[in-house]
Amino acid sequence: MKKILAFMAIIFVSSGLRAQDEIDSLKFERNLLDSIFLAEFEEPQINQKPKVLHAEPLYIDLIRDLGARKGEKEWNVGFGMFDKRDFDKYEALVEYEWAPIDRLGLEIEVPVTLFNLRDSPSDIDRPSNRIESLKLAGQWSFLVSEKAKTTLALGYIHEFEFVDLNKMGQGDLFKGNIYNPFFIAAKRWGMNYHTLVYTGPRIEKEFNQRRDFTYEIHTNFHYMISGTRNFIGIEVNKEIHQGKLEAVLRPQMRVGLAENLMVGIVTGIPINRERESLSSFVRIIYEPGFKTFH
Repeated sequence: MKKILAFMAIIFVSSGLRAQDEIDSLKFERNLLDSIFLAEFEEPQINQKPKVLHAEPLYIDLIRDLGARKGEKEWNVGFGMFDKRDFDKYEALVEYEWAPIDRLGLEIEVPVTLFNLRDSPSDIDRPSNRIESLKLAGQWSFLVSEKAKTTLALGYIHEFEFVDLNKMGQGDLFKGNIYNPFFIAAKRWGMNYHTLVYTGPRIEKEFNQRRDFTYEIHTNFHYMISGTRNFIGIEVNKEIHQGKLEAVLRPQMRVGLAENLMVGIVTGIPINRERESLSSFVRIIYEPGFKTFH
């Protein structure tokens, strides 16, 4: 009996050692894959500046990668559905962003909003469908620290607001402007964990109307899958307007379909918005010419 127990103990210990070896081997492979991927992504080519890989939020996205390099470019197409209690809101956007020089990103975007009124009381007014604006933006990464794995950036978005679709051709094409300077601080913790803060005022000024001031604070946390740009995470969009804080939680994931093609999926969960329920948003990201592990 003692011999049998001793033999079983040896088998158990050997199995445990093999399992531990397999775990250690997987950890080593993940770390190696991450190291190769990060080196491939971040290592500057001739006449290029250093760059740190950061996870980019999917709903309030950045103008271009932080630490952008000259020649980078990207097309985005997005579509969102929002439950506004009394009506449904649909958003669509097309944007193009590029880096004319190292660390400077530029963007042109045209967002569109459509509304669908449900079977609601007749005193509910449905907002008018509209092409929201012509959005022009720039973003400059003024600090890129490889040692601290941190990037700081300043940016500015200017929106020329269009009149509602049913008023186009009846007078002025634009109804006002939106001014939106912002600051970004991003840090990667180790190889996989990413945090980012995006903050700044948004000032909306319609012609012959008073200014409307909102302060935005967007915080982000993401986990990037080893050796890829795929991630899961959460984006917390917060606004302070007329002394009231409103927040929306946006759990999200990004999946690579090819080297230069990714899709991002976002769910919106409002915290304290009385007239808004759940929402969803999908972003398709295409980067012409992007390659890694080449």
